[in-house]
Amino acid sequence: MRQALATFTILVCASLLMACAHPAHAVGSLVDVAIVDRDTGQTLDVYHARGRHYVAGRPGARYAIRVTNRSGERVMAVMSVDGVNIITGQTANWNQSGYVFEPGQSGELAGWRKSSYEIAAFEFTALPDSYAAQTGRPLDIGVIGVAVFRERVVRPLPQPFHWREQSGAAPSNAPAAKSESAQGALAERRADAASERLGTGHGARESSHAARTSFERSTSSPVEVVSIQYDRFENLVSAGIVQPAAMATPRAFPGSAWGFVPDPPRQ
Repeated sequence: MRQALATFTILVCASLLMACAHPAHAVGSLVDVAIVDRDTGQTLDVYHARGRHYVAGRPGARYAIRVTNRSGERVMAVMSVDGVNIITGQTANWNQSGYVFEPGQSGELAGWRKSSYEIAAFEFTALPDSYAAQTGRPLDIGVIGVAVFRERVVRPLPQPFHWREQSGAAPSNAPAAKSESAQGALAERRADAASERLGTGHGARESSHAARTSFERSTSSPVEVVSIQYDRFENLVSAGIVQPAAMATPRAFPGSAWGFVPDPPRQ
């Protein structure tokens, strides 16, 4: 099926940008994806290592995923955090629901969608406290994904859209399905060993309005997939992904200097 289910268009925190605008610290081609620390307003630096992209999250900070459509056509972005679809709460698959961006539009997605008018804020938290871990899915924690689809040019006439009936999504407060027992046990052991890693929590409820819309994908697979991994800065340094600031060169004789005896201080 090519038509997107439970597709939303952004109404809040959205603006039209000049076609030449290209945000710093962003990843992507058809769209730009950046991570914004909502508490400081700063866009996080993106580190490129081993063919992947990384950002350093600050424990306790709220964040948003900023997506900018650089194309001259509507696109749909199916988005995931920690392997979970941010609209439906289902284990992420790029055939699921997404957000629609108009040509040149930029929007900040700041939380798990709870309804058409409310979200639960994204916030960096300890891995065991993350939403994915708490719903039995800790294996893919630490990654943000955006799968981008172009729109089919010729579309059928719009049909009435009923999100609950067509999406098959569980109510927003329903827990996601648990992993199989063997996989779940392995996941729990990995989560215990990685308790210092970052995940994304299910934060405070906030107002965020979005409207349902129709969108027919031009292809069954995305034309672009952007993936950004995240963790604590210290962990990225330990993994060799981020180079620490240059340390001062140690001196063999720190109390010595070239020259002669200086005058005493004036009385």
